[in-house]
Amino acid sequence: MRQIVTFDAYGTLIDFQLGPTTLKVLADRLDLDGLNVEEFLDDFRVMRFQAVLEAYRPYDEVLHSSMEKAMRLHGLDFRPSDGDALVAAVPTFGPFPEVPDALRALKSRYEIAIISNTDDDLIKHNVANIGVEFDHVITAEQAKAYKPSRETFEYAHKAMGVEPSSVIHVAQGWEYDLIPTRDLGLHRRVWINRYGRQGSADYRPYDELRDLSGLPALLGC
Repeated sequence: MRQIVTFDAYGTLIDFQLGPTTLKVLADRLDLDGLNVEEFLDDFRVMRFQAVLEAYRPYDEVLHSSMEKAMRLHGLDFRPSDGDALVAAVPTFGPFPEVPDALRALKSRYEIAIISNTDDDLIKHNVANIGVEFDHVITAEQAKAYKPSRETFEYAHKAMGVEPSSVIHVAQGWEYDLIPTRDLGLHRRVWINRYGRQGSADYRPYDELRDLSGLPALLGC
């Protein structure tokens, strides 16, 4: 029986340096001395989450519009070039240190796949940066839907030709991945809690790890 381990990409496999990169892009042309950085980045996260709950549009547009809304909320002058610079930075992000070895160990027993809220032309560079071959890379662009929509996961399972009961899903994203997969009938779910967040018994069962280093042992590799 086929078994597939699916992964969220950004924040789970890829060190998604969106916050620091955004600040660097803005600091190149704006005075940020009066900016409450923590509030700004939190609002930017909220804007991105809100954007993926709306009708599908390409991820580069999601980043542009979310950045613009967050900047205007904090009194910052937005220019399209700000969004362009941020989108251009995304393909340069690489994996967390433990990720390549963990994935290689998993490949001895499982197919491995990505299900990601992104565009095909962005994720291909991040996958190359990981340096491990995936059996499947499923994007929101292909599904025409973003997580946390069930449609994204259902599209991925159909595209991979597997039943949910054959899938182990591994993700850092609580709202994007852990919550919506509770009732999908997956074989197993693993939360990569990199940032020490509080989980919830309402969404169990799931396993919890600090990073991917313990995943091969957890899954019998």
